[in-house]
Amino acid sequence: MAGKGGAAPKTRKEPNVAVKAYLILYNVVQVIGWSYLFYQLVSYHVNPPKDVTLWEHVKTTVVIFQNAAILEVVHAAVGFVVSNVVLTAAQVYSRVMVVGLVLLATPTAPLSIGLPLALFAWSVTEIIRYSFYALNLIGAVPYFLIWCRYTFFIVLYPIGITGELLCIWSAYQYASETSMWSFPLPNALNFTFDFGYFLIGSMLAYIPVFPQLYLYMFGQRKKVILGGGGSSTKKTK
Repeated sequence: MAGKGGAAPKTRKEPNVAVKAYLILYNVVQVIGWSYLFYQLVSYHVNPPKDVTLWEHVKTTVVIFQNAAILEVVHAAVGFVVSNVVLTAAQVYSRVMVVGLVLLATPTAPLSIGLPLALFAWSVTEIIRYSFYALNLIGAVPYFLIWCRYTFFIVLYPIGITGELLCIWSAYQYASETSMWSFPLPNALNFTFDFGYFLIGSMLAYIPVFPQLYLYMFGQRKKVILGGGGSSTKKTK
């Protein structure tokens, strides 16, 4: 989904110097990547290139840096950070699914008005999030960044969710018309799968998940910002 909520993942109590250096590098590279995507998004709308769609303009950047988030599941699994592996995997999957099974898979989704909405929310969210993580590793998170992390989500999450759902809906319309990646019965494997239904199911999954994540982030904001936790980065963990 649009936002990857929660506080910064904690490193182990006594992290290996090499692991800490790697995590800092990973987060810094992600900041650079998402900043570049934001630049591409803005520059495209300020001075649109001829005969190039927005998706063609940003596709390589999105694919690289969105899929790089899969490493966060690995980080949690091997103990580089103290995060719930299942929750991390679920959060990463939603975005990777939108990129791989929606935007890359269908010609209609990249043309949806949802794409610029999703890209805007993703890029701003990730610039803040990865900057927060990188600086948190060295204990130098400024209050302004803490405030941004626990405030911007109020607007960015709904924008991102709307963008993702519009892209998925556009992909669904194409899938339902073409029966792409669908296997009706009867067949030799005695197995049926409808990609259109899969996309509808993915959209419906947002209904129980998004409100929980959104309310959780409000709870974190109350604890960190309104509760006076913003004065110390330690309380954001």
